[in-house]
Amino acid sequence: MTSAATRPADDWWRSAVVYQVYPRSFADANGDGTGDVNGIRARLPYLADLGIDAIWISPWYPSPLLDGGYDVSDYRDINPDFGTLADADALIAEAHALGIRILIDLVPNHCSWDHPWFKAALEAGKGSPERDLFWFRDGKGSDGSEPPTNWPAAFGGQAWTRIDDGQWYLHLFDVSQPDWNWDHPKVVEEFDSILRFWFDRGVDGFRIDVADSMAKDPTLPDVIPAPNGEVTRDKYAGHPTYDQPAVHDIHQRWRRIADEYAATPLGPRVFVAEAWLSPADRLAQYVRPNELHSAFNFDALQCPWDATELREVIDHTTEHFWAVGAPATWVLSNHDTIRHRSRYGRNQKDASMPAGTVPTDLKLGRRRARAAALLELALPGGAYIYQGDELGLPEVEDLPEEVLDDPTWERSGHTVRGRDGCRVPIPWSGTEPPFGFGTGAGQPWLPQPADWASLTAEAQASDPDSHLNLYKAALRVRRSTEALGEGHLVWDEDTPAGVLSFTRSPNFRCLTNLSDTPIPLPTHTQVLLASEPLTNNQLPTDATAWLEV
Repeated sequence: MTSAATRPADDWWRSAVVYQVYPRSFADANGDGTGDVNGIRARLPYLADLGIDAIWISPWYPSPLLDGGYDVSDYRDINPDFGTLADADALIAEAHALGIRILIDLVPNHCSWDHPWFKAALEAGKGSPERDLFWFRDGKGSDGSEPPTNWPAAFGGQAWTRIDDGQWYLHLFDVSQPDWNWDHPKVVEEFDSILRFWFDRGVDGFRIDVADSMAKDPTLPDVIPAPNGEVTRDKYAGHPTYDQPAVHDIHQRWRRIADEYAATPLGPRVFVAEAWLSPADRLAQYVRPNELHSAFNFDALQCPWDATELREVIDHTTEHFWAVGAPATWVLSNHDTIRHRSRYGRNQKDASMPAGTVPTDLKLGRRRARAAALLELALPGGAYIYQGDELGLPEVEDLPEEVLDDPTWERSGHTVRGRDGCRVPIPWSGTEPPFGFGTGAGQPWLPQPADWASLTAEAQASDPDSHLNLYKAALRVRRSTEALGEGHLVWDEDTPAGVLSFTRSPNFRCLTNLSDTPIPLPTHTQVLLASEPLTNNQLPTDATAWLEV
């Protein structure tokens, strides 16, 4: 077996550590308050020094930004707020020169209502070929005033909106995001062309947004209400809009396209699925050998800080992914979820409650976040780091209502604040906002907390005990340790309750102490890394240690 640093490029994705960039909030090169492609370029040395294998960039396409870029109006260009195609080409080339791959977001379930094809569909009228590219339907009732189905929209309200001529169009997310009709060959061919456009420009792969949603049951059945009267997304009973069998035909077609492209010096072109499917045996169907390469593991992201539940998730994930020959992936936060430092600082029964509704102990959250980072990076397979995770950023839970930008805020009637708290621009340097985010003194598109000076990358770089330096050390050890990356684990059964302990061959052991008391370290040759200081050969509570054994 080889170390992560010397494994062949053709299987890089099986053990990759991928860093997610949310472009608006990463780095602003032109000082307008919005992150951009040249900002990413300027921070490539930072990412190379961190030790990641690839960057996943959330949507950078032209968009009215009514859903943070996931409302795409042109799939073959760069949002002018973020830069140009030439800037993107330069980023890809510069990242490749540093040995870093570039993955970009693909949003195939829906587009923006500003997309030219949807505008043409609105103008063309009922029964037109243009409307066939989307889900336009007459409503129910004698006057067609009731929506075609009872389907809910993910951001609140119903999934259908009526237009002036009386028809309704489907949008599983925001009203500004009409769903494509994937039963239409022109839609299929268009996305073939989009994939080839970006592969030809050198991107190394795609993250597929809501990869389980493109295919719909064409009979448009209502979903069955739950006993409490609410409509639910029941993934276990053939939901008409999620995890439909036909979605696998789309993925298999895309895999064939990716496989047509010769491997670059950095390896093959790959896909990663975003599919909120549980349990893992359903998700594993998306990563069979002729489909997508990997998939986000949201069971792990949503798992509370509890040894029993974490072990169940790890076992279930690895069992079903290994059964189809795919690597597991591990992720703690992303642009859609509460930052895990804040999540772990809460009573774990309430960890995913909306911001501000439950007390948060950020000191406790920091300890657990550090321990969770080492646990994640020691598990078999690949791992994802959301921008700012390496700095230990918390969720910003007190953003003023007037700056909230997430469509959930409007669709919920101003009752659900949405995801803006995890999207606040990250701090780079200095002692006051904008903390080096932009080139000038102007404030970023979302305001940063005034007390983030100690969390900047600059401040943490010189602190050997900082969150940033823990991540750097972990990625350095991971790259140089033969046992880490892809592979298997064996649980060590001689451990106290509340402790996760596993061995990976050769000579590596990881212990995470989730119990209420310190535990003695087992016999070892060397402590490779620990998330907290060790005293008297004991591992404190809420801490992880990597051992050479």
